[in-house]
Amino acid sequence: MPSVMGLLEERERAARQRVEVLQAELREAEAVWERFVIARETVGEVLTEPRGGEDLAPVAVVGERPVQVRAAVPGSVVPHWQAGLAPTVLAPAYRRITDVLAGGNGTRGEARDCRQRAAALGLEPVPAKVEGVRSKAERLAARGWLAEGHPGLFNVPVGRGGGS
Repeated sequence: MPSVMGLLEERERAARQRVEVLQAELREAEAVWERFVIARETVGEVLTEPRGGEDLAPVAVVGERPVQVRAAVPGSVVPHWQAGLAPTVLAPAYRRITDVLAGGNGTRGEARDCRQRAAALGLEPVPAKVEGVRSKAERLAARGWLAEGHPGLFNVPVGRGGGS
């Protein structure tokens, strides 16, 4: 029959091993947590840094030369349009809007309102979806990719996109 002291030593050894395993897991979890904290702080610093007066940033290569466009407004994914700049530099949601207006589901130069564009994009013409399309179209117009003839009616000027 085992002694009481032997049983206690056995349980103590098992508890110590469990503590060592848990401490190793804790160190690993803390390392992962620290990497996320560093990543979040780094991204925060990058987003708050001034652009240093840089007005241009390379976006695409057209032919053999890099094409530069004005830096987009913070939080925006729509660069300012320039001659030779293809719609492939636009984010997919914006590119679909220019494609619909440029000929995919309409005639080039034909102005469409936001409800028509939402339907052409396969979205339900409910207010939330229409408003999302409208705000994207306004951003595209502000950056020169679309033209707004009458309030809410947008079209793609000749030579400015679509057909990606």
